[in-house]
Amino acid sequence: MSVLVEFSIFPLDKGESVSEYVARVLKIVKNSGVEYVLTPMATIVETEDPDSAMELIKKCIKELEKDCNRIILNLKMDYRKGKSGRLTGKVKSVEEKLGEKLKTI
Repeated sequence: MSVLVEFSIFPLDKGESVSEYVARVLKIVKNSGVEYVLTPMATIVETEDPDSAMELIKKCIKELEKDCNRIILNLKMDYRKGKSGRLTGKVKSVEEKLGEKLKTI
């Protein structure tokens, strides 16, 4: 089983630049041991099941709750039985069909 989760989380009450807060969240993701990709607009992780994904999201929320009064979380989840390695596999599948390597982050 594979769960791909694309999420962005940031405080709404800390001004125009929130990279400091994104970095704190990314440290939690990195330390979790799950496969992940950071993009300019979101972070994408692959977990074994929905519960693991939601536990990771909860940890990220708790980190920002320490000093943020208002937090925005955008979340998109793709659950699929019988598959794994989809974080990179989905891109490779499209590249094979196109017959060329795509620009990715």
